Parts: sequence; structure tokens; C-alpha cells
Amino acid sequence: MLLDAASLYFRAFYGVPTSVTAPDGRPVNAVRGFLDMTARLLTAHSPTRLVACWDDDWRPAFRVEALPSYKAHRLSPEGGEETPDELGPQVPVLVDVLAAAGIARVGAPGYEADDVIGTLATRARGPVDVVTGDRDLFQLVDDARGVRVLYTARGIADIEVVDEAAVTARYGIPGRAYADFAVLRGDPSDGLPGVAGVGAKTAAALVTEFGDLAGIRAAAARTVVPRAPLTAAVLKRLAAGADYLDAAPVVVALARDIDMPAVEGALPSRPADPAALASLADAHGLRSSLGRLGAALGWPADVLD
Repeated sequence: MLLDAASLYFRAFYGVPTSVTAPDGRPVNAVRGFLDMTARLLTAHSPTRLVACWDDDWRPAFRVEALPSYKAHRLSPEGGEETPDELGPQVPVLVDVLAAAGIARVGAPGYEADDVIGTLATRARGPVDVVTGDRDLFQLVDDARGVRVLYTARGIADIEVVDEAAVTARYGIPGRAYADFAVLRGDPSDGLPGVAGVGAKTAAALVTEFGDLAGIRAAAARTVVPRAPLTAAVLKRLAAGADYLDAAPVVVALARDIDMPAVEGALPSRPADPAALASLADAHGLRSSLGRLGAALGWPADVLD
């Protein structure tokens, strides 16, 4: 099980009231929500390994160089990612809790968590569950390899299991064609404009007919008599978007071959540092959430005493 950590702690922050605080009054809603979500996922899906995948770089240079609009709308005045004031201080707490609990947390310099997930999913020899609220990760879905997405768009209590059939049902495209579909349609949440005038329906028709972006562009180049889905209007739009179509695949495609060490991700049978975890639990009011996590991991009931 690969957790898209930032996706989950943002979702926890907005899903749990900021009135959930530590003994000193500081909000811990994102931390508690993240721990509770992880416990529920462990109980519901029984993974044999677990890795919290981290954004070491939320807006990598190689993607910005390809498409300067990439996530530009999320930039803070200081140049980092715009984050709610109450959330920022909770992230280091979560880092410390994961370390003390013994749950693997992995990032890679110059890459997003999505890329870490893409690399670990590609390396995996068995089935993989990717937990995220980010549709970009639908491109990893692969029935033959047992890679699926546990999509949290409606919250952790109502997870949608996304396999190839679910991608087809949702978008009307082949199950492994999400990346090329996303390039064409665009994604405003990432600053990805798409091809102007090509919406989801046309993008789906093009991907279904021609297989992938390369096939679409090759077909457009040799089309003399326009016909659906390569109508005269669509051909014109694809031609006008040629520079975008050259750049966008670099932005959308996940890295699957990051040079990073092997990750074991074994579920901890006990906390890595029980004393540190107990101290964090008391300082931040996390005993109930850590109790639920410990129960899901099979820890002894008195492990934090």
C-alpha cells in the first residue's frame, strides 16, 4: 500500500475540524485524521507492506521548465506551496510520528510523491494499492499487474476502487490511457490547460480511436479528408496546440525509474521508538489515534504505557 501522503494530510486537514487540538491548543486535525485514515485502510485492505510517499519537491523544475503554468496558481508569495497556516506546523509532527511508529516514509530529491509512487509501483512484484485523491495516479492502474487506486475523492469512509474497468466507465477510454486523455483534456487544478477547444468527450473519442497521443498526432498529420473524431475543427485545434502537446506529456507522465534505494516498507510489529511515540502522543493529544493505528498494526495494547 502506497500512501500519497500530502493528498491524505490535506484531505484530513479539511475533513477534520481545526477545533481538534493538542493540549497546548495547537491544531492537530491533519495528524489525527491521517493516522485514523491509515488505521482504517490497514484494517479494510490488510496490506503486507506500507509506505508513506512524500513530496520532496511539490513542483519539480523539469515540469516547470516544460510547462511554466504547472501548479503556478498554488505558489505562495514566498515561492513555496500555499498552505493553510494551521496545516504547515502539523507536517513536521506527522514526520516525527511516522518515524517513531516505524512506518516507512520515502521521498526523492527533485520529485513529487506521485513519482515515488510510480517508481515503487513499477518495481513491485505483487499487487499494489495506491491511496490518493489525485486523479493523475489513475495512469498507474494495471489489471495485469494488480495495480489499482483507492480513490479518496468522497472521503476515506467512501473509497472508490479504481481499476481499468473503472477508468473506462468513468471516462470512456481504454483503462490504461488516462495520461494521454489528461494531456488533451487538461487539468486546471494542476495548471494544465489542455488543448483549447478539446473537452473530455473529444479527448476520449480521440484516445479510444487512435490509442495514444502519438497515434492521434500521426493520424492528424496524414488526414486529408476530415472525419470524426478528426473533424476539421479538431484538426485545427490540435495544430494550434502543437507546442503544448510537445511539452505536456513530460508534465503529466509519472517518473517510474527514479534512482532511489530499495524500500522494504514492512508493517512494524511494534513502534520503532516507543518512548518517542509516547512522548509525541502526550504532547499532541494523539493517544486515541495512535491506539487505533496500533490496533490495526497488531501492537500490544500497552505499547505506549
